[in-house]
Amino acid sequence: MKINNFLGLKDFQEIIIKNEKIELDDSLLSRVDASFQFLKEFSKNKVIYGVNTGFGPMAQFKISDEDTHQLQYNLIRSHSSGIGNPLPAQEVKACMLARLNTLSLGNSGVHESVIYLLQELINRDIIPLIFEHGGVGASGDLVQLAHLALVLIGEGEVFYKGERKATKDVFAVEGLEPIKVEIREGLALMNGTSVMSGIGIVNAYKANQLTDISIKLSCAINEIVQAYDDHLSEALNGTKRHYGQQKVAERMRAHLADSKLIRKREDHLYTHFEEQEKVFKEKVQEYYSLRCVPQILGPVLDTLEYTEKVLENEINSANDNPIINVEEQHVYHGGNFHGDYISLEMDKLKIVVTKLTMLAERQLNYLLNAKINEILPPFVNLGKLGFNFGMQGVQFTATSTTAESQMLSNSMYVHSIPNNNDNQDIVSMGTNAAVICRKVIENAFEVLAIEAITIIQAIEYLGFQNKVSSSTKELYDEIRKIIPAFSNDMVMYPYLEEVKKYLKAM
Repeated sequence: MKINNFLGLKDFQEIIIKNEKIELDDSLLSRVDASFQFLKEFSKNKVIYGVNTGFGPMAQFKISDEDTHQLQYNLIRSHSSGIGNPLPAQEVKACMLARLNTLSLGNSGVHESVIYLLQELINRDIIPLIFEHGGVGASGDLVQLAHLALVLIGEGEVFYKGERKATKDVFAVEGLEPIKVEIREGLALMNGTSVMSGIGIVNAYKANQLTDISIKLSCAINEIVQAYDDHLSEALNGTKRHYGQQKVAERMRAHLADSKLIRKREDHLYTHFEEQEKVFKEKVQEYYSLRCVPQILGPVLDTLEYTEKVLENEINSANDNPIINVEEQHVYHGGNFHGDYISLEMDKLKIVVTKLTMLAERQLNYLLNAKINEILPPFVNLGKLGFNFGMQGVQFTATSTTAESQMLSNSMYVHSIPNNNDNQDIVSMGTNAAVICRKVIENAFEVLAIEAITIIQAIEYLGFQNKVSSSTKELYDEIRKIIPAFSNDMVMYPYLEEVKKYLKAM
């Protein structure tokens, strides 16, 4: 894929998820070089932050000309101070691509060697060691991006062919040369929102998967209870002016189009009504977790769509400081590195994913509670009641995992803590928000895996394999390849993990 001046989220997915190689357009390289050459001349005999001054609250100190290059190395090394779990490879790769893209806009004054080396790391799957903990998301992802910059100068560590190795050793094997810091490469690499954006892009991709899975499972459970179709109808959902709700209902109708189980209200409750009947044997309306799926998942879809728009804007923006403007022959100082846009979207995304998880947990409870559904044995137990336990054990896992996500859904966006000698007196915590959002997304996959197995067991018990929609039947067949129909109790955790892997690969 050739990169010029704009990368969409789908482009990111092709590169990050499908490992497509990238090429640099000639116009991109010309733009980068023009920015570098301008800054090189413009910075002479001027005070420019991060070029010939200290950093943060130390910006009042003038740096002598002979020390300016060493200043950049000092910045990178001193801030390579992350700790905790390493970020997953996909997220780091997304971070590198986001950094490459923003530095290529010509507003950063970096040498083109930075762009070339980032391209090589991405194409060769050389993944810098970047830790989860360290960034407050205000001067960008300073600490995490310092670890990226550390690799670019040939230091630190990387993951290479499944192993954690010293950067210098991998560069020697691959024939790569570290960058030589020129004017402001250290600050340009570190001042930005590329880590939180990279994690956010992967989060958005997975949240799309979760939404699709949740719609499919919601359709299947409506089939199991032989629900009426009017709560999915275009007529009903069209009376509420929310795109997400209408889209979810549309997708559910398409999923259930050939189902033999979904009923029409006019065939049952609007005809053959006997006035003497005082208590109806059949439910007039389904429980909310079945009937209100468009209204519950609609906001998830709408939020996700807006989050993707913000992410796309951010990765195609100049988000460091200062900003180099070649056309106006000027250097502007400001705060484009501040991560509030991403922080807020990650908070919003984790909230709606938690709500999606809560929906799955309630649907699961409906299936497991025989007194509520009145069509299945307790805990969808296909064995001997009292002697076997069915899906009883896994409900504890689903409930506790959902509860954790509810707790994690507290906002990071409003948890600013001043630091950096109060220079950074209000910060975004965007990277933390993105990492916690990822945890909530992982939790959702676990709960949906438990719900999926339960739905398949319910279809088995009712003998509905040939009555469900073709889409539900496909889901049934694929999960049955992983876990057989069971009546005797068995160890469940290996099956939960395998079904989770299947859902993440859908």
